[in-house]
Amino acid sequence: MLLREYANDPKAIVLALPRGGVPVGYEIACALNIPLDVYIVRKLGVPGHEELAMGALASDGTCVVDHELMQSLRIDQSALDAVVAREAEELRRREVAYRDDRPEPQLAGMVAIVVDDGLATGATMRAAAMALRRRNPKSIITAVPVAAARTCESLRGVVDRVVCISTPEPFHAVGLYYRNFEQIGDEEVRRRLRDAAGEQGGVSRRSISQT
Repeated sequence: MLLREYANDPKAIVLALPRGGVPVGYEIACALNIPLDVYIVRKLGVPGHEELAMGALASDGTCVVDHELMQSLRIDQSALDAVVAREAEELRRREVAYRDDRPEPQLAGMVAIVVDDGLATGATMRAAAMALRRRNPKSIITAVPVAAARTCESLRGVVDRVVCISTPEPFHAVGLYYRNFEQIGDEEVRRRLRDAAGEQGGVSRRSISQT
């Protein structure tokens, strides 16, 4: 396993980006026997083409924006502000839905393994890493099953290490590299967090088709 050096490490934690990163993060946390938590970041989708990211927003307000894309698509500031406001509301809802009364994990001096189901533009992961830096972790590791090679390269100056199983060329949408890319809901996220804490057993619903 590519992350085996962090097995049983009391100074390591898996932070999954909901929702898609949670099943992947669950498997990694269980394999390494280290804690699992969520770090909530929302993609800022282009109006009318929400699957295309023009940026991302983290729960602490850190916002990453692709200004070149906005300019090429003639997206003005007011349109961006509207998307940011909508996604900020969803961030707040998810913090309540997933965290309950649990405090946010203490990350100072920790190895934060940030997990998603894959990377296309990397905007969400970039926003997460920039926000996490403010919490003084020892290091930030991006861990994903599949990603665009150039996205991995672009993140190397933002995170301390990128771990990726597969970087197919040409790269298409993340979901094309899964046998099952069914969306999971809030309750599934909550269950995974309970499972990882040892409250009950669980089996991943997603399986990567390229290993």
